[in-house]
Amino acid sequence: MLIDGPVSIELDDGTRVESDRFVVAVCTCRRSKSYPLCDTSHRAKKRPSQSSED
Repeated sequence: MLIDGPVSIELDDGTRVESDRFVVAVCTCRRSKSYPLCDTSHRAKKRPSQSSED
């Protein structure tokens, strides 16, 4: 989810995460290693293309 910045996010445990960027990507899938900020971990890894032989 993209949010116009700057933002200050308070987590459930009371920790605050701040970003002064103009647009901030916030993670909604919870896969991010830098949660609550998005690191694109939600993207599927692409497999090498396989050639189809007839």
